[in-house]
Amino acid sequence: MKDLIIIGAGGMGREIYYHAKECNGLNTEYRIKGFIDDNFHSLDGFHGFPEVLDTIDNYNISENDVFVTSIGSVKSKKLCIEKIMSKGGEFISLIHPTARIAPDARLGTGVIIMRRVDVGSCTQIGDYCFVQADAVIGHDAIVGGFCRIDCKVVCVGGVKVEEAATIHTSAVISHGVTIGQRAIVGALSLVIRNVKADTTVVGNPAIKLS
Repeated sequence: MKDLIIIGAGGMGREIYYHAKECNGLNTEYRIKGFIDDNFHSLDGFHGFPEVLDTIDNYNISENDVFVTSIGSVKSKKLCIEKIMSKGGEFISLIHPTARIAPDARLGTGVIIMRRVDVGSCTQIGDYCFVQADAVIGHDAIVGGFCRIDCKVVCVGGVKVEEAATIHTSAVISHGVTIGQRAIVGALSLVIRNVKADTTVVGNPAIKLS
């Protein structure tokens, strides 16, 4: 059995802890060992959680360790993952049992999919993506690595979300639209046109922030 380490012990880290406890692999594929975080006081005042074991830079990986990340910032998450991988760390995926994943969908390594997510037919989700509760990723969609898709986002069929993009809560991405690398879509936005890389858009219909 593997020992699961959660990277980041803040609010999202606590959420991922409970998420990991609800996934089917608990006590069969992994047990939860604890957190690593650069702030040893992240869990001060919170009870019932395993300890912060060490900082991200200083943690010495053991043979049975596997990792997931709870870092919200896509840029910071990628850096943390690269640090762990450079030391030989291995990442696993955590798929909530209430998620509906089409049999022909393809999921990468280190993916986190939370409660009641719906992933459609022939959809591809890249490595280290984080898909939060009640999101819908339609048929034939392609989501690149390291993306963050927040609660109740709807990516209609044929959408392409390129690497390290972020789509915030309740945004809707219309059919066939491409969200460029590292782009950010604001909460409650309706996106009906392609979004260029490194661009932030908001609104209904979504427009580029000045």
